[in-house]
Amino acid sequence: MARDRHSEDYVTPMRRLFVGLLVLALFGLFLIWRIDSPRVERFRASVIDRVVPSFDWALAPVTGLVNLFQDFQSYQQLAEQNNDLRRELQQMKAWKEAAAQLQQENAKLLDLNNVRLDPQLTYVTGVVMTDSGSPFRQSVLLNVGARDGILDGWATMDGIGLVGRISGVGQEISRVILLTDTSSRIPVTVQPSGQRAILAGDNTLNPPIEFLDDADVVAPGDLVVTSGDGGVFPPDLQVGQVARGTDGRLRVRLSADYERLKFLRVLRAQGHEVINDPGGLLAPIPAPVFGPTLDTTAEATDG
Repeated sequence: MARDRHSEDYVTPMRRLFVGLLVLALFGLFLIWRIDSPRVERFRASVIDRVVPSFDWALAPVTGLVNLFQDFQSYQQLAEQNNDLRRELQQMKAWKEAAAQLQQENAKLLDLNNVRLDPQLTYVTGVVMTDSGSPFRQSVLLNVGARDGILDGWATMDGIGLVGRISGVGQEISRVILLTDTSSRIPVTVQPSGQRAILAGDNTLNPPIEFLDDADVVAPGDLVVTSGDGGVFPPDLQVGQVARGTDGRLRVRLSADYERLKFLRVLRAQGHEVINDPGGLLAPIPAPVFGPTLDTTAEATDG
């Protein structure tokens, strides 16, 4: 306790002395700085030349803080620019996907334009709205219908080959039964042998060929086209190529791309003769008889 009191008695006067000397020094410095005399001016200049350059170390923290603040502002600007670039990159990715889809659609439309058809055939192009395929039914819906003049039975094609036929027409939509559907049966011709057959759907992408007259003259790779028999489809529409399945049966590798059905061309079928009297096809109309005729009823009565 005595030591603490002795130290306090010693420190307090020294502190007061130091504060007084500091105040006197500052007051003297103030007076020297305010005296307007050439000699004092030269003294002030010499002091500034000697003291101020050596204060760079004292300004270093301030300079560092200023530089740090400027760097932080630059970093904040870079972060904002980086976020803007990320948003623009996401938008560009979305536009890239949209451009790729448009490119695919354009390619499919160009394929449709490249299909060579009979000049007498006209067509209506429709967009595939939905695929209602199932293990028991293979069909798609188009955005064209009765308002566009679509009729049942008309053939549909993509950019390469035959896809199916119209089966069900609404006012604004129509249904297309694909060649792969089990209810699909179309007459075809195998070239170059000219063999006629029936392409029967079986819910696979390679439907079999049935009722072939001479299978020996048909080889894998032969072209299969519609025959036009029965007026079901126009003749010479490309269907696909002959291939031999794993079960040994002759099948058709369809030319149409069933995995990417986007646009379909509905072919307007040619008009057929309308039959108003089917019985006339079976029994000919009797020719008129000239001269007297026998009344068989009267003879039977007389007898």
